Amino acid sequence: MAARSWGWFAGLVALTVGFGLAAVYGAPATGAAIGIWPAALATALLMIAPKPSTPVVLLLIFAIAFGTIATGRPESVAFGIAVGMTVQCWAFWRVLTGGVRDRPPLRTNAELGRYIGGSALGALCVGVSGVVTSLVTGWGDPLLLGLSVLASSLASNLAVTPFFCRLRPHPGLAPPVERAAQWVLIVTLTPVVFYLDDFPSLVFALIPVLAWGALRSGAYESIAQLFVVLGFAIALTTRDHGPFAEVDSRFGLPADVQGLLLSLFIIDCALVVVPFVLIVGDQLENARQVAAERDMVQNIVNGAGGVAIIGTDAHGLVTLVNPGAEQLLGYSAEEMLGRTTEYLHSDEAIAEKARELGVQPEFREVARTLLGAGPTDMPFVRKDGVVRSHSMSLDPIEDDRGQVTGYVSTSEDITERKEAERRLVEALATEREAVARLQEVDRVKDAFVSSVSHELRTPITSILGYTEMLEDGVYGQLSHEQLDAVQRLSANSSRLLSLIDDLLTLSRIQEDGIGFAHKVVDLRKVVAAGVAVVAPTLERRELELDVDLPEDPAPCLGDRDMLERVVINLLGNAVKFTPEGGRLQVALTIHDGQAEVAVADTGIGIPAEEQDQLFSRFFRSSLAQQQAIPGSGLGLSIAHAIVEKHGGTMTVESEEGEGTVFRVRLPLITAD
Repeated sequence: MAARSWGWFAGLVALTVGFGLAAVYGAPATGAAIGIWPAALATALLMIAPKPSTPVVLLLIFAIAFGTIATGRPESVAFGIAVGMTVQCWAFWRVLTGGVRDRPPLRTNAELGRYIGGSALGALCVGVSGVVTSLVTGWGDPLLLGLSVLASSLASNLAVTPFFCRLRPHPGLAPPVERAAQWVLIVTLTPVVFYLDDFPSLVFALIPVLAWGALRSGAYESIAQLFVVLGFAIALTTRDHGPFAEVDSRFGLPADVQGLLLSLFIIDCALVVVPFVLIVGDQLENARQVAAERDMVQNIVNGAGGVAIIGTDAHGLVTLVNPGAEQLLGYSAEEMLGRTTEYLHSDEAIAEKARELGVQPEFREVARTLLGAGPTDMPFVRKDGVVRSHSMSLDPIEDDRGQVTGYVSTSEDITERKEAERRLVEALATEREAVARLQEVDRVKDAFVSSVSHELRTPITSILGYTEMLEDGVYGQLSHEQLDAVQRLSANSSRLLSLIDDLLTLSRIQEDGIGFAHKVVDLRKVVAAGVAVVAPTLERRELELDVDLPEDPAPCLGDRDMLERVVINLLGNAVKFTPEGGRLQVALTIHDGQAEVAVADTGIGIPAEEQDQLFSRFFRSSLAQQQAIPGSGLGLSIAHAIVEKHGGTMTVESEEGEGTVFRVRLPLITAD
């Protein structure tokens, strides 16, 4: 234990011994009681320091009690009452602190209950010991001795213990002049009251004075005032002055009643002062917290520059206007305080909102309907007459009993936002019209392309027929130059006819004009057939082709011709865009109920920024155009559309100069 703690402990021991001796010697000589023994000081030995250990401190308390009481009472009596005092100190300490060797707090109602309950329990313990001691030793009247030591112990605990507790410190409400008047009244009135012997009722005049100090002075100052009153009361009563002195000779009562009456007076004073001290401290703390919360709320309200916050009382008269409201509405707070907010809304706005809510077109009816209804759009009229649209919420303010004490309105100016929304709606409507026009243009274009393709197909087919007849010499033998020209005409006509077929096919697929023959097909056979179609072209190139097909069937519901066209298109493109010496790979794999056809090449690749457009009609990559590789840009569009019609997906992975991989995933038929 630190030297300072030892000093406090030793000083408290000395005070306990001193006041214990004074209590015994001050008790009436003809009585059996021990006066007001300092039970609270003894209990404080367990609270001011963690050491010595609790059993050692209790043994010390017993020794002090026995030693001081034995100086004026028989040792057998001193022993019995000392045991009771020791037990009462331990019981009071346990209840008050929960068994913790430290100063307990005394601030809340629960702590006040432990303080009073612990005091009563301890006093009961020592009272029982007094009764038992009297019965065993024959010393005094058992009931009177028990009541005397019980009351004196309770008085000591209630009056002195708060000094050793952790009270809520507060400076007090009284100014210095008022506090000085309190002290003057206490130090003058108390001796007068306890010096007069014939006016017992005057002693109770001190209680209002103590209550005044408890309500207006600081916590520990109020306890000090209580100590002064009790000091005068005990000292003068011990010297046979005051209304409680010499009750045996004056009133024919037992001498021990003197101590009993004095103890009851001390108990009354303590039960007035201590609760008042706690109440005042609690109220001051609550007031401090309320003020802090009020300041915080005020700062938040004042800091909400873009939000108008208006508070009213229960009658709708404005009591609060934040700077945001002044800024948004143009009125100063002084102009708005004490008025209703009806002038902030035009009659037309009130009538329109009433129609929207289905209520009478009156301001109060509209306001009552909007209470707690959440945000709503409401026109506000600024001081300059400009009407602005606000998003407003109106809510009641209720106290802890649920009574409405006022209302608060929060709103923000949304005029620009609503105007932006209106413009956006108009822009979206214009965009929708533009999209509709573009869709109509696209539809007309598709119809035109389809119509033209139909019209061109017949003459081009006829041209091809006549070129074949010319090549066969039906119209006579052609010279070498003539035959070469006819062959060129035939080749270009074939290309044009192929382009027309692609356009017609794509148009019919997009318009669901092709009736797919949905049958169960084995994708292995589809892939093999597609590879066989491209094989003649592949033989004229120096390319290596690997085909990997599974052993098990890959049943798929679809149109075999169309699926073959997908394979032909992808593999044909691979052949077309792969330079000599390159490698091609076609693989069919099955996993998770899906078949995947992968066509890979080591060709020129596709730039990353162009891959999103790959399945668009007529799109050709920049690399294909740079290298003058012929093509219509329709093959991948057709293949992609066919795959989607079969419920599948087509993806591409490509890197410029490294090659390309197309993956076609199709659902398989699973056996249930």
